[in-house]
Amino acid sequence: MVASAVLETPPLALYAHFPWCVRKCPYCDFNSYAAREGFAEQSYLEALTADLQTQAQAVRGREVTSIFLGGGTPSLFSPGAIARVLEAAGRHLRLTADLEVTMEVNPGTIERGRFAEYRAAGVNRVSLGAQSFDAGHLSALGRVHTPTETFRAVEELHAAGIGNFNLDIMYGLPGQDAAGAARDIEEALRLAPAHMSHYQLTIEPGTVFAGRRPLLPDEEVVEQMLASCRERLSEAGFSQYEVSAYAAAGRRCRHNLNYWRFGDYLGVGAGAHGKLTLAAAGQVWRSEQPREPRRYAAAAARGAGNRRSVPARDLPFEFMLNALRLVEGFEARLFTRRTGLAWEAVAPTLDRLADQGLIVRDGMRYGASPMGLRFLNDVLTCFLPETAESAG
Repeated sequence: MVASAVLETPPLALYAHFPWCVRKCPYCDFNSYAAREGFAEQSYLEALTADLQTQAQAVRGREVTSIFLGGGTPSLFSPGAIARVLEAAGRHLRLTADLEVTMEVNPGTIERGRFAEYRAAGVNRVSLGAQSFDAGHLSALGRVHTPTETFRAVEELHAAGIGNFNLDIMYGLPGQDAAGAARDIEEALRLAPAHMSHYQLTIEPGTVFAGRRPLLPDEEVVEQMLASCRERLSEAGFSQYEVSAYAAAGRRCRHNLNYWRFGDYLGVGAGAHGKLTLAAAGQVWRSEQPREPRRYAAAAARGAGNRRSVPARDLPFEFMLNALRLVEGFEARLFTRRTGLAWEAVAPTLDRLADQGLIVRDGMRYGASPMGLRFLNDVLTCFLPETAESAG
């Protein structure tokens, strides 16, 4: 597969990873560690700052449109620590005037008054990991917070003037029925979020749940949960714009949209991933930092990190892995501009999937059909190099 279109430089974002949690959830496969005996906040901040300074050299002059502080549980870090990270970003990067700064928060780790301090540090959007409002389900998920703590955290958000917040809500939980999933949505709506992430519990390899699999609702019940909750969110004014993302008017997550549109992002922190487009060289690069925090800190001090060029044959799958999650789909020109490949690299596969009812075509806009979204993993497999070549 030969690059034959003009590769353009896309928007740029920054992701910073904070790898510690109070306790590791049994379903979680993220790079996170239980902070049983605390953690070295100061030394980790020094590593983040060094990593940021090193990576910023590759994007001089480019504007950063969003920052996402993820984990783990970033809210285990003090407001002063978060301020230091954002100040370092301002020193080493060119930040847009209307920068979106999101911080992930566990409801059980927020002290009274802290949201006002995080806002003063520069955070203007929060993603709150509520997951459920049923105490039994939270316990089954291994969460360290209670429904009451979620309510209290949202009160603190509103008091701090942070109205732009997301609630994470899971469905398909052990012992959950469709009525229980619907109740979680109703409780969430009462809290007046700007954004909702509504996603199914999945069993990931290497997790505690993979070794001791809980009894989950059957597929028919899960489909009923999804359909009824999606309808209720729509009635409440939340538009679904991605497989698991719903937003009030004007409140789509800018940072995640950049991922799904195959934009660029720096990834700093233990285990963080990044993507950069070198338009002049006609290349797309991926980076990955060491996962273990001490090894990460040592690598950051040396200015080291793993970086590789993405082979042209892998770009169709990587692009579709993101873009086909969007309900609105994507324009053909976005594919050529973000990958540098000719449209013919994916057109036959997309047309075949359209004939099967898995892709919807509207002029030169392509997106997954409702059936395609339901079986998205199967659709994406068609863009793997070996699959695409055998089909061709």
